[in-house]
Amino acid sequence: MVERLVDVEKVQGSNPCAPTIFLMEKKILVLPGDGIGPEVVEQGVKVLEKIGKIFGHKFSLQYGLIGAKAIEEKGNPFPKETFELCLKSDAILLGAVGDPKYDLDPKSKIRPEKGLLEMRKKLGLFANLRPIFTFPSLFSCSPLKSKILKDVDFIIVRELTGGIYFGKKIFKENKAVDFCSYSKKEILRVAKIAFDLAKKRKKKVTLVDKANVLATSRLWRHTIQEFAKKEPEIKLEMMYVDNMAMQLIKNPSQFDVILTENMFGDILSDEASVISGSIGLLPSASIGKKTSLYEPIHGSFPQAKGKNIANPVGTILSVSLMLEISFNLKKEAEVIKKATKEVVKEGFGTPDIVKKNPLSTFEFGKKILEKIEKIC
Repeated sequence: MVERLVDVEKVQGSNPCAPTIFLMEKKILVLPGDGIGPEVVEQGVKVLEKIGKIFGHKFSLQYGLIGAKAIEEKGNPFPKETFELCLKSDAILLGAVGDPKYDLDPKSKIRPEKGLLEMRKKLGLFANLRPIFTFPSLFSCSPLKSKILKDVDFIIVRELTGGIYFGKKIFKENKAVDFCSYSKKEILRVAKIAFDLAKKRKKKVTLVDKANVLATSRLWRHTIQEFAKKEPEIKLEMMYVDNMAMQLIKNPSQFDVILTENMFGDILSDEASVISGSIGLLPSASIGKKTSLYEPIHGSFPQAKGKNIANPVGTILSVSLMLEISFNLKKEAEVIKKATKEVVKEGFGTPDIVKKNPLSTFEFGKKILEKIEKIC
C-alpha cells in the first residue's frame, strides 16, 4: 500500500468528502473485454476518476486485453502481457468476456471464456463474492412479488478455481466427460471468507451442496461442519442445491451468507440476479492471493454491443466494492452506493429497468457522476 500523509485540516476544509487520515495511490488494470464490456467499463472508470479527484486519491490506470478481443489481436484469450499487468496491479476492473462466434465449433480449444478461467487460476482468484440486494423503486421490474423482495440482502460466496470447471475434459464424437474434484484446502480457504463476512453481517452461513449424491459435496459438508465448530457465534445451516434454487425465489430474505462450490455458485447467483430486477444491476468481487478482480455479473450481451443501452450500475458498484475490499476506502465506496441508489430512486435508468424515457448507458452514468458531486 502506498500512502502519503496530508494536511487533514486543509483537506477537510476544502472538501467535506475528503478522507480524514491519508490519500492513496493505486495501480488499477482495466480490462474492457468483449461485447458491452467497454461501454460499461467506461462509466465505471469515470466514477473511479471522479472519486479520486474528490477525495484526493491517485488511481493509475492501465489497459489490457482479454477474451475474444485478445484472441483477435494476440491469438490468446489471456495473453502473457495481460498476466504481467495483472501481477503489477493493486486491483483489476473487468467488463465482460464472450463472443457468440466462438460457440459455433464445440471442438474449438480457443474460446474467450478460457481467458477468464485461466486468469482466475493463475492469479489464484479463489473466492467470488456476489451481493444480492433490491432497490425498492424497482420492485416492479422483478418477476417476484413486492412482499417477497422486501429486506432482501444476502451475499453468495462461490469457490472459483476448483470443481468441474477446472477438471479434466474429454470430448469425443459420441461421448464427453467432465471431471469434478475438490480438496479440503480449497474448501477451507473460501470458508474463512464466508464466515468472516457473516461476522460483519447477520452471523448466518448457509452451505449449499448435493451431499446426498456427490462425493465432492460430502467432503464440502464434512469440512464446513468441522470448521464451524471453531466459529460458535455463526449459525450454520445446510441446504441441497435443488432446494436452494426454490428457496431463492420463495423466500430470499431468509439468507445472509450463502457458501457453495463453483458450478452451483455460478448457476444460483445468476438465478438470484432476477430478484433485483435486472442482471445489469449487480456487482461482484473475486478475491485472490496477489490481487483481486471486480466485475459486473452480467455477460458480454453481444446483441446490445455498440447500442449504448447497457446498464452500467453493476460495473459502477463493482468499483465501489473495489474501493471497500481492496483499498479499505469505506467512505468513498459508500458515496458511490448512495449516489447510485438515489439516481435509481429518482426514476432514472437504462431500458432494462425503465420503460418510459430510458437513458442511454452514457446518460445514466452521467447522472450518477452528477449525484456524487452533489453528495460531496
